[in-house]
Amino acid sequence: MDGMYIHIPFCDRICSYCDFAKVLKYDNYVFKYLDSLDKEIDTYYKGEPVKTLYIGGGTPSSLNSDELDYLFKILKKIDKSNLEEYTFECNVNHLNDTLLDKLKNEGITRLSIGVQSFNQDVLTYLNRDYDIDIEDKILLAKNYFNNINIDLIYAIPNFSIDILKKDLETLLKLDIKHVSCYSLMIEKRTKLYVDKVKPISEELDYDMYKLIDKTLTDAGFIHYEVSNYAKEGYMSKHNLTYWNNDHYYGFGLNASGYIEDIRYTNTGNLNRYLKNDYDRSIEKIDQNLKMEYEMILGLRKLKGVSKQSFLKKYGIDIKDRYKIDNLLKEKKLLEDEEYIYINPKYIYLSNDILINFV
Repeated sequence: MDGMYIHIPFCDRICSYCDFAKVLKYDNYVFKYLDSLDKEIDTYYKGEPVKTLYIGGGTPSSLNSDELDYLFKILKKIDKSNLEEYTFECNVNHLNDTLLDKLKNEGITRLSIGVQSFNQDVLTYLNRDYDIDIEDKILLAKNYFNNINIDLIYAIPNFSIDILKKDLETLLKLDIKHVSCYSLMIEKRTKLYVDKVKPISEELDYDMYKLIDKTLTDAGFIHYEVSNYAKEGYMSKHNLTYWNNDHYYGFGLNASGYIEDIRYTNTGNLNRYLKNDYDRSIEKIDQNLKMEYEMILGLRKLKGVSKQSFLKKYGIDIKDRYKIDNLLKEKKLLEDEEYIYINPKYIYLSNDILINFV
């Protein structure tokens, strides 16, 4: 099995899109949730070794010591004999020696830290007002882990591109190996949406994207996926499982997985999940859908989709299956001997290109 994703929807702050976190933490439902997670793994996991294990989606670092002990006890039933990468998501304000030492001892090999910004005004605006020195927290984490990802958010209304420049300068100074950069989307039911905050212009958003891309690639990062940059040898093996259209388990509330040609998503209803009613929505993947996912996911990678691999998997040439001559002629898609890939000039507009494969 290529990967396993464990969704832990706990958080130290309450957002409109994860109100169940409040119920879990303040009504003492954490252990009930972990009981249900344990039963789900017992029900569906078939015992095969996994290559990657990712604990996140929510903030598992908000669990206290006893809760973490129970979580890791549950995960001992997972066959990790072939494990190549073991990631744990953290909020930066949770980082301390006790937590980091515990994670190290449990075999975690990679941290993904939701910094979002090093600017306190931005964090306050995003309802992440930490009374901490973020740089010191990252340096502390580096005492325990070399393989660290930092999440950054850009395109934040009311803040200038200069703040993004300073965030990038701080990031480079910290010598982090992996960076995930996401343009802020104002979702329904969030505070920004309720407050009728207007997103920044597309032109400024694109300028910020170009600044990120140039700054990080000039510093030696490999832009290997639309939103992700890594130093050589530090690409996320777990995320590549998704983009390579490989199989993986997904366990937990609202978690998704892809097993034996079935894509599924668990219920997002907490009450159902706590009653061990996972209420999975199922999508059976036939040959046509397999090829569709192969292209849509694979073209998110900067190197694109292997022509030979596609032919070997599906018995048909990409150009015979999809009408891409115009995309190639317009140079929105490029090709070399091995791959078909999105022109880096158009990667920012990749969704407009990917729609051609749906």
